[in-house]
Amino acid sequence: MNKRVYLDSASTTYVSSEVLAEMLPCFSTIYGNSNSVNSYGREASAIVDRARDRIAHVIGAEKSNEIYFTSGGTESDNFAIKGIAHAYANKGKHIIVSSIEHSAIMDSCKQLEQEGFEITKLPVDSMGLVNLIDLLHEIRKDTILISVMAVNNEVGTIQNVKAIAKIAHDYNIIFHTDASQALGAIRLNVQDMEIDAMTLTAHKVYGPKGVGCLYLKNGIRIEPLIVGGSQEREKRGGTVDVALVAGFGKAVEIADRDMMINQQKLRSIRDYFIKSVTEKIDFVTVNGHPQQKVNSIVNMSFEMVDNESLLMLLDMEGVAVSIGSACTAGSLLPSHVLKAMGLSDEQVKSSVRFSFAKNLTRSDIDYAVEVLQKSVEKLRSISALTKAGRR
Repeated sequence: MNKRVYLDSASTTYVSSEVLAEMLPCFSTIYGNSNSVNSYGREASAIVDRARDRIAHVIGAEKSNEIYFTSGGTESDNFAIKGIAHAYANKGKHIIVSSIEHSAIMDSCKQLEQEGFEITKLPVDSMGLVNLIDLLHEIRKDTILISVMAVNNEVGTIQNVKAIAKIAHDYNIIFHTDASQALGAIRLNVQDMEIDAMTLTAHKVYGPKGVGCLYLKNGIRIEPLIVGGSQEREKRGGTVDVALVAGFGKAVEIADRDMMINQQKLRSIRDYFIKSVTEKIDFVTVNGHPQQKVNSIVNMSFEMVDNESLLMLLDMEGVAVSIGSACTAGSLLPSHVLKAMGLSDEQVKSSVRFSFAKNLTRSDIDYAVEVLQKSVEKLRSISALTKAGRR
């Protein structure tokens, strides 16, 4: 393996040097429990408060106490869906989600169905967008929550979050969005976008794994998911990991500070990648919305190619990609996102997600495309021989 190229940043990014520098003191010199009232605890608490302030400022929250730290996006999604559903169950038991939500949303909804809640899954079009008319048709008197992700993690399509939130509020319904893939990619302002609850995670924006948050607008009720302590204003028990929280706050601040330059670079890399692939490889389809998408994610279908075999060949040459979401890796089921968008089983089984980090170079892309071209040609030749042998 002569070279390694990481094209799986939608799964996770590396931790930036600035973020690491912010975290290091919390492992050695500022190690108190942020919930303790002694001086060590107060030092740690000040770091947590600073991170909370940073995140609140970037997302336009009215107050920093609307930020609740969690272990990551999956917990935040569980917290939002189950916590809000249980808190408002006396009002109704109907919840609307899109059919392309992350498994943390989908599996939370499955659990709620076992408790008697009704879940409506909104269809999406061939580009991955929710139709607002479909949403209006599904709203009922007992609808208490609508959850639609801001950016899809498999194809990168950006939803019309503000319009969806406005519809929800027109009917006095709470709106939640999973913005894990949106943070750092698009501007998020919870007040302007009328968002009641929002999931964020650090490891998508060059921060540490194992930490995220739920933005919850003051006044929205929620039932705790994790109990056993008074932390996070009695909404989430457990000792706060000060180092991870510090890194999260710094990562969000940097993502906001460098958004313009990062997105310009990512767009250049993405466009160069798509141009190179489509010029050198035939029978390739780019999935998702052609314009309304983030710059860091490209999902492609390669006709007559098995995506698992392609992933393995690429990995053997040092090129890391993924098939769908990292959280469903190992599943034998086809991507529910691509199926919801209308792709055939054959198209789904030939689809690969490429996602880019800010440190990539054109040389990296050139190498990745060269390996991709050879791998596709090899698999297609095997496929052709197999089909010929069956005749």
